Amino acid sequence: MIKRYQTEELKEIFSESNKVATWLMVEKAVAKVQEEFDIIPKGLSRKLTNIRVDPARIEEIEKRTNHDVIAFLEAVREKIGKEGRWLHFGMTSYDLVDTAWALIINQAMEVVLKEIDHLLDILKKLARKYKRTPQIGRTHGMFAQPITFGFKIKSWYYEVLRTKKRLSYAKEEISFGKLSGAVGSYTILPKEIENRVMKRLGLKPEPVSTQIIPRDRHTCLLASLVLYGCAIERIATEIRNLSRSEIGEVSEPFTKGQKGSSAMPHKQNPIISERICGLVKTLRGYLIPAFENINLWHERDLTNSSVERIIIPDTFYIVHYITKKIIWVLENLRVFPERMMENIENSLGLYASQNLMIKLIEKGMNRESAYNLVQQLSFKAVEERKNLSLIAQQNRVVRKYLNQNETEKIFDLKWFLRNIL
Repeated sequence: MIKRYQTEELKEIFSESNKVATWLMVEKAVAKVQEEFDIIPKGLSRKLTNIRVDPARIEEIEKRTNHDVIAFLEAVREKIGKEGRWLHFGMTSYDLVDTAWALIINQAMEVVLKEIDHLLDILKKLARKYKRTPQIGRTHGMFAQPITFGFKIKSWYYEVLRTKKRLSYAKEEISFGKLSGAVGSYTILPKEIENRVMKRLGLKPEPVSTQIIPRDRHTCLLASLVLYGCAIERIATEIRNLSRSEIGEVSEPFTKGQKGSSAMPHKQNPIISERICGLVKTLRGYLIPAFENINLWHERDLTNSSVERIIIPDTFYIVHYITKKIIWVLENLRVFPERMMENIENSLGLYASQNLMIKLIEKGMNRESAYNLVQQLSFKAVEERKNLSLIAQQNRVVRKYLNQNETEKIFDLKWFLRNIL
């Protein structure tokens, strides 16, 4: 991930130094359990506790070995002397790599889930704050029927909440490790060793692995992260639309010294929301290689490895970054209730067209006739720039079915909002 979209918390988690430290943690856990079962002599786990391995040294060795795990093991053996012959005993590379991946991903998930909790708190507060703030609802970008701004935010809240539940499930799905050897058949180490090691690490043993953890687990994780990103994109897209000059109901915060355009000084563009929408396009693009990684040759090939070095950290970076940004936007969002009411009034009462039609049907008019009549009256209201309420009251057919008081009640804004307040 380019520096612009990295976050400090995740930069440390996905750093080479943390990967090496996590690999050491796994090797130490394996050594400790093997010592307890008298598979290897005591001493290795203690030595692994007290060493630090420089990622630069591993990189130097890898230039010769062309194998990152072997380079890591050589670098560790340089530090521990004679006990090094028992390091990685009975293991294959991905016993180490996949188990460590699960631990690193769990670290990243904790950061992301904590930030999502913060976002949910903000959305809940905003939904309450604007619970009674009327706003025109729109379908196809056109005036529809009144809602409240709080009702709209409540929809955002529940979508984010659903995605958090999916992420919690995906976290469980990814919390598996393996210590089953070259093709997953426990050739050297018995399953009991795997069980003990995973318990020590806070993971579950993969029920049946090949040389690797099956990649449907990782794809489930990425799909859940992308679904969450899409929920954030929906919020950002709505803020962008409501910020448009002809709508003007909300606006992103505009900080002191900020500039909107190099050519037009008046511009206050929703740049953070636009940036979020752009990044989610990238996020969705990572799903294809994630799904491609599920199908590997036989007990494994290497086509997943290079892909995951990119898509797993980058997906987390984007998700964490856009969460921080949407939190900042929402915490500082400028909301204009007067403009919302003005837009309701600009709808010329068309929001009540369904209500008017329903009342005519209830009074005895057949549906097709009622529909056609209200449609004609609505078009006339737009053409003459008059409120539909006045047009309806002046219409001879409407007056035949409804008195003036009944017609006025049809357009009562509180009636439309009664069930969502």
